[in-house]
Amino acid sequence: MLSRKQTPHVPENQQCDTYAWFSQRAWVEIDLGALSHNVHQLRNFLSPHTELMAVVKADAYGHGSVTVAQTVLQSGASWLGVATVPEGIQLREAGIKAPILILGATHTLEQIHAIAHWKLQPTLSSPKQALIFSDTLEAIKFTSPIPVHIKLDTGMSRLGTNWQQAGEFVQLVQRLPHLEIKSIYSHLATADSLDPEVMMQQHQRFSEAIAQIKALGIEPPCLHLANSAATLAAPGLHYDMVRVGLAIYGLSPALHLRSRLDLKPVLQLKARVTHIKTIAAGTGVSYGHQFIAPHEMRLAVVGIGYADGVPRNLSGKMQALIQGRRVPQIGAITMDQLMLDVSTLPNIQEGEIVTLLGEEAKEEISADDWAKQLNTISWEILCGFKHRLPRVGVI
Repeated sequence: MLSRKQTPHVPENQQCDTYAWFSQRAWVEIDLGALSHNVHQLRNFLSPHTELMAVVKADAYGHGSVTVAQTVLQSGASWLGVATVPEGIQLREAGIKAPILILGATHTLEQIHAIAHWKLQPTLSSPKQALIFSDTLEAIKFTSPIPVHIKLDTGMSRLGTNWQQAGEFVQLVQRLPHLEIKSIYSHLATADSLDPEVMMQQHQRFSEAIAQIKALGIEPPCLHLANSAATLAAPGLHYDMVRVGLAIYGLSPALHLRSRLDLKPVLQLKARVTHIKTIAAGTGVSYGHQFIAPHEMRLAVVGIGYADGVPRNLSGKMQALIQGRRVPQIGAITMDQLMLDVSTLPNIQEGEIVTLLGEEAKEEISADDWAKQLNTISWEILCGFKHRLPRVGVI
């Protein structure tokens, strides 16, 4: 039995009730109290005039975008950032009225029509894209100008107009009748690095671009540059708004930034023991018999696998928590199941809850631990949990 009050919900496209949750073989647990705590920590770290945009793209990094958006807005965030038009529409359909910035590229007739209809705010990265927006809005006879955000490339080499052409780009957009400039921004490539040289070079380029724009008599209404790492590392880069993703979910973008704020991980991954068995010495376990029992062992089969987002490359490299104790995973992780060595825990029973990511007693396994084993980043781990895992809110 869990000690915290459970509020079951499945935010996007699933049905869930209390009975269904208790019968689940595996689920993602979302601590809404920790989420609110993180937003408060960030809000208090920022100056009063700096707004907080919560980045909720990719299903809020796997946490459930609608519930996360509702919680962060109640806790002090004032903007939301998404990657795609459908992500923005999903939030609008849930009744969310806060401004939503689409961080990704948009240019088709269908996208522009939806942006106007749902009152979303697009990123403009080139003069060509700006002209397409203006011409399309004219063709569909959309009478009100839509707010747009000008993106400059200062060194990420992804979306955005080259910072050296900032002045002429902004002048063009300002002349187009159906567009209203809401902000000018850029994105940092190395803000999580111990060496700040590239970040400061990008900051200098951004400053020079803004100076170009102001020299033309144009006063940008809002400037933003900092992601999670820059928000924690460099208060001088906060400007009028910061765009925070990973830190909202309680993880630090870099080891050297962990002490900056008291952040609490929001996501826990849990599953149930579905079967207990004892195997003899010399018995192979799972596909390919990558593990051979060196002695008699007691195994727990757990109802979760790589189809749920537990990477198969963690086979034989990960641990899990049962009754507050670490136990090793053995054999190949399969599509829907994995095996744990519970030989040291004779009282484990079928139905027992297993924590794969999260905290139990004084032990903790984090997305950072998995990322280190896989030579990847915690962002990828969080975004990998599939929708057949219900998101269960914990208050």
